[in-house]
Amino acid sequence: MSGIKIPENYKPALGLKETQIAIKQVKDFFQSQLSAELNLHRVTAPLFVTPESGLNDNLNGVERPVTFGIKEQNERPAEIVHSLAKWKRMALGRYGFKVGEGLYTDMNAIRRDEDTDNIHSIYVDQWDWERVIRHEDRNEATLVDTVKSVYEALRVTEKHMSNLYEYIECFLPEEIYFITSQELLDRWPDATPKEREYNIVKEHGAVFVEKIGGALSNGEPHDGRAPDYDDWDLNGDIIVYYPVDDISLELSSMGIRVDEVSLPKQLKEAGCEERLSLSFHRDIMEKKLPYTIGGGIGQSRICMFFLRKCHIGEVQVSLWPDEDVQYAMEHGVTLL
Repeated sequence: MSGIKIPENYKPALGLKETQIAIKQVKDFFQSQLSAELNLHRVTAPLFVTPESGLNDNLNGVERPVTFGIKEQNERPAEIVHSLAKWKRMALGRYGFKVGEGLYTDMNAIRRDEDTDNIHSIYVDQWDWERVIRHEDRNEATLVDTVKSVYEALRVTEKHMSNLYEYIECFLPEEIYFITSQELLDRWPDATPKEREYNIVKEHGAVFVEKIGGALSNGEPHDGRAPDYDDWDLNGDIIVYYPVDDISLELSSMGIRVDEVSLPKQLKEAGCEERLSLSFHRDIMEKKLPYTIGGGIGQSRICMFFLRKCHIGEVQVSLWPDEDVQYAMEHGVTLL
């Protein structure tokens, strides 16, 4: 049985070729807006890293990376990245970026343990970005200002695509609403985290849910977040209401990164203090890395959103369950 849903009366507004042309329009315009808003420079980035570097994103701590041995290096193990959350911070220091400057990159990853549906794929493509800040700027005001800048880039892109394609109507609100994960729990204590997100975006259209990763008053985190890149008190997700699928849709995850105080605290809470022996983590503790804020923005997610597609497979080539491909085809939708 298929795990995806095709909305009743849904018909793709663009054919396969036209969709590919529109994807380029979205990507080219949005990344120019993002880089201008945040003063970012594009850099090249790795597809794989070594396990001992500690640079791979452990996500929720249970996902298995794709690993392989390098023949030329006596089968030295390497891992396909899950994201570049940690690598970007190291790169900012290595490349000599100054306070107020940042980088972004096209990140491609394989998440073999992902459960696929309308908005999830085992192939991840996103803009990973990171910017240098001062230690005294590790506060909520910096986070809020940066969220507003990213959101403005999203709003301008929506207007741009609406001007290019008549069928695209703008529905992102002028301002994004801020709320903490604990406030969501207080308001809807009997709902699941995803249900809380849906409820709040139905009310406000676009929301930044703050403080994700640490345990809430019910003893559970709002969502899983690795303990060694985001500061759980200074992070969050940009989530919007998506009427095509009638869902809450996360477009970006971002946050101010851990410092020498929050890193050991979060590692202890997560039960993985052994990571302090890895080179990346030692550099944080020894204050060898710059203080930063950063995040990831799903490329296929925003293409799906701006082009009003019902399934991420309409804008991204991946491997989908046979039953999903068949179900989509029966409803007039082609998964790439």
